Amino acid sequence: MDFDGAQIAATARRLRRRGRATLNDRVSRVRATLVLSVQAGLAAGISWLVAHELLGSPQPVFAPISAVGTLAVSVGQRFRRTVELIVGVAVGVAVGDLLIFLLGTGPWQLCLVVTSAILLTVFAGGSVAILIQAAATAVLIVTLSPAGHNLEIPRFLDALIGGSAALLVTALLLPLNPVRVLNRAAQPALDLLANQLDATADGLRKRDRGKAQRSLEKLRDHKEELASFDEAIQGAKETATLSPARWHRRDELTHYAEAADPVERAIRNSTTLARRAITLIEDAEPIPDPMPASMVHLAESVRLLRHEFAVGEEPERSRERSLRAVSVAARAYTEGVGFSGSVVVAQVRTVASDLLVASGVTQEEANRLVREAFGDLKKNKRAVKPEQSEGKPEQSEGKSEHSEGKSEQSEGKSEQSERKSGPPPTVGDPGGAWS
Repeated sequence: MDFDGAQIAATARRLRRRGRATLNDRVSRVRATLVLSVQAGLAAGISWLVAHELLGSPQPVFAPISAVGTLAVSVGQRFRRTVELIVGVAVGVAVGDLLIFLLGTGPWQLCLVVTSAILLTVFAGGSVAILIQAAATAVLIVTLSPAGHNLEIPRFLDALIGGSAALLVTALLLPLNPVRVLNRAAQPALDLLANQLDATADGLRKRDRGKAQRSLEKLRDHKEELASFDEAIQGAKETATLSPARWHRRDELTHYAEAADPVERAIRNSTTLARRAITLIEDAEPIPDPMPASMVHLAESVRLLRHEFAVGEEPERSRERSLRAVSVAARAYTEGVGFSGSVVVAQVRTVASDLLVASGVTQEEANRLVREAFGDLKKNKRAVKPEQSEGKPEQSEGKSEHSEGKSEQSEGKSEQSERKSGPPPTVGDPGGAWS
């Protein structure tokens, strides 16, 4: 059997690179969870010490369990989790004690107690955490009642001590840096947006439908990144509220808190942009050089926004780059675009408006700045009425979340209708490209 030495060497190099990448990923995950791990260990030790030494509990198992359980939930929900632990214990103790008093103990009594605790919690509108806690407490009350007495008060105290220890650690002893948490959480969503705008621009430049399609698929699959971003915002707010050491960070969190929704809209509208870019390539419409260049400017605006937020600067450079993207898109429109090309230009305007709002500009001001950057449509030599051409971009910028809500359905229908009705309208068609 012949072996190609060069091929073997290339395979070995790929494996080494993959091994280094995997190791780097693992180290990054360890760094990301290091503080949480230390918090959990510290809270467990403090809760056990308080329950055992101060309250005299011989085996305070539930106190450290409650502490770790409180810290294990999503950041931003820890105070609520402590309340849920205590409420769940209360429901389990009440149902367990009542039914044991009336029916005694045994396997069928255990079935009845657990079922009753769950149904009562569901009827009262309790969360899943309360439901689980109520059922678990009911099990302990029924199964340990013959061997141990007066379990109710220690169970209550353990839940209270564990949750309080967790809050003490996160608020006073080892609070997270909320801005650093947000920087880390925002990076995947903003990097996704910037990278796929670049990739879509490259796909247009090369008329590479496959590359544009891959960008579209990645933009559609953005729920995890946005969920992590939203969760981090809630956690940062909780830390800044509970921790006196982080109170001075409240103003810095405002940018991120207000940027979450427009960033999500920018991703959704970029999804529509990528979708239309694919149709543009399929229909062999003209692609002026400024069109992909405008998307590159949008991508750079996203990166500048992330950097300026991270260092605590006013995002002036990000705003300037967004408006430059609109100006460059106007040049593409002047040079001549088809039906889908005009939609791509409109989406560049809409994404730019979203990024301006994410940077702290009001929606009305963002719309005005975008219109000024784009310029007068008459000067762009479009054979359409200004009020027609300007109406829809303004509407999409002012209500971008509304326009995007129906984009997936409307575009699917519009692409079918375009193909049935023949080739897309040309630049000179009145009422075509921008109507």
